[in-house]
Amino acid sequence: MVKEPVPKDPSEHHESPPDWSAEFFQVRRHGEVAVIVPTAQIEHLAETLLQPAAQMVLEPLRRDPPEHIVVDLSNVSYFGSSFITFLLRCYEIVKPRGSELVLAGVKADSPIRELLHTTALDMLWAIYDTPQEALTALRSSY
Repeated sequence: MVKEPVPKDPSEHHESPPDWSAEFFQVRRHGEVAVIVPTAQIEHLAETLLQPAAQMVLEPLRRDPPEHIVVDLSNVSYFGSSFITFLLRCYEIVKPRGSELVLAGVKADSPIRELLHTTALDMLWAIYDTPQEALTALRSSY
């Protein structure tokens, strides 16, 4: 009699997907303000990898929503449509609460500024020269 192996209970062994978020994003809380800092690596990240990494960043923010979100783009020279989707998802977290998403670290002559202007997103989100300026402005709003 051949004994067949007993299938493992999936709840006993669950492999999580790799955590790419730390390599591509840092998230710091400053009181009620979350500062998301994408690394330069997102410029070269395929959309198929950006979305899972972004989800790992967004999930804790959905569970414990900050009052405001600052996205510090100081380390990023350009991005594409999948990163714009990420920004819109960040905005969806704060908007229902009447809070703000703002951008920081976007140089006036950068391709990012041009893209934000072309898509009219510069009319939706305030843009600050530095993350500190953004934090100061947001703190004075409450």
